Amino acid sequence: MAGEDQIAIAAESAILIRSAGDISDALSASFGKRGFFLTETDLAPEFFDLRTGLAGEMFQKLVNYGIRVAIVLRDTAAYGERFSELAYEHSSHPLIRFVGSREDATAWLLSQKLLSQKPLS
Repeated sequence: MAGEDQIAIAAESAILIRSAGDISDALSASFGKRGFFLTETDLAPEFFDLRTGLAGEMFQKLVNYGIRVAIVLRDTAAYGERFSELAYEHSSHPLIRFVGSREDATAWLLSQKLLSQKPLS
């Protein structure tokens, strides 16, 4: 799809979020881009268990550094009521969105202007 060079795609950038330590790799791959997108295969099962704090830590870092992410999930309800609520709450978030397809992720990210991003410290 045209413009995908402006987006960091987790699978193509070898980005896997398996622990909090992996979040910096995703941030680094995203600088100078309109954002990045992940699919459920790029995320550890712990991400979907909100009690672990992995999703919250990732979201906080993304917001702190001004980086957009689209998370491609066909059915957020498959991960439980709380996770589904989290996804719903982010349906209009300016930096974090849950979408149903790669095409939706790409379209949303490309429709956004390039943000001024804070450098990693």
